[in-house]
Amino acid sequence: MRVTVELENGLLPDRFGKYAPEEYTVDGNPVRSFPFEVTDVPEGARSLALAFVDWDAIPVGGFCWIHWLACNIAPDATRIPENASASGAVPCVQGSNSNWSPLAGGSSNPQVTQRYSGPYPPDKTHVYTLTVYALDCELDLPEGYYLNEFRRAIQGHVLAQASVELPSRA
Repeated sequence: MRVTVELENGLLPDRFGKYAPEEYTVDGNPVRSFPFEVTDVPEGARSLALAFVDWDAIPVGGFCWIHWLACNIAPDATRIPENASASGAVPCVQGSNSNWSPLAGGSSNPQVTQRYSGPYPPDKTHVYTLTVYALDCELDLPEGYYLNEFRRAIQGHVLAQASVELPSRA
């Protein structure tokens, strides 16, 4: 399995992160998700799931920053279009990102906390990791689930996974 994202000058395009135009933000947060493609999904996959995280946030804030969680994506949805998180163009169940946390501002707006929330590196260019999983089942997770619940739910169900590193500028 392989996942690809088109970069501009080696970086995630600005409209999907910190330098997004105002119309691509909600409460100051970039919320327009980037497009990507998944190829070579294994036979027998019943769903796709994804996690988009910032491991470079650990030295800055003390924890990995979660930007997007989604599951129960149809396995034949191999082209995820721009803004799929907010538009609903690809049916899925989305989890909570780090914006819900009182340590990270504590937003109560589900458009910000339970959808894609783009990169916003505070100190230098960060490298974000998008991992897509092909699963042998759909996950029994409600909207707004947490990363720990996601990790437990996929155990024993991963047929294949692919990751791509996406730098985004400070």
